[in-house]
Amino acid sequence: MSGESPIFTQTYDLLRWLLPLVAQLPREHRGGLARRIPETAFQFQHLLIAATKQPAQTAALLREADSALGELRLLLRLARDLQILAFKPYEEGARRTSALGRLLGGWLRALE
Repeated sequence: MSGESPIFTQTYDLLRWLLPLVAQLPREHRGGLARRIPETAFQFQHLLIAATKQPAQTAALLREADSALGELRLLLRLARDLQILAFKPYEEGARRTSALGRLLGGWLRALE
């Protein structure tokens, strides 16, 4: 991973941190939030990879990735507000998604 762009490394790190976290969520939420949170994170990663493989659609794919990242932020906040997720993990997730948002925004600005 050493030669990759920071956005790919940080996305991988987010997934590596997030998957064990959602596995610990209460059983009654495993079919909903605990499933949707990693799905959205994986979708974000998929869109980033697709953006590098499809140069003609890079900007559109990055905008979709931005939407997925926004949804991930909302899901984490919802988990916190429902007291499914403690404050410290929520804070860490917010920090990680904010950093990814800055990197994604930089990539989008570089295309314009």
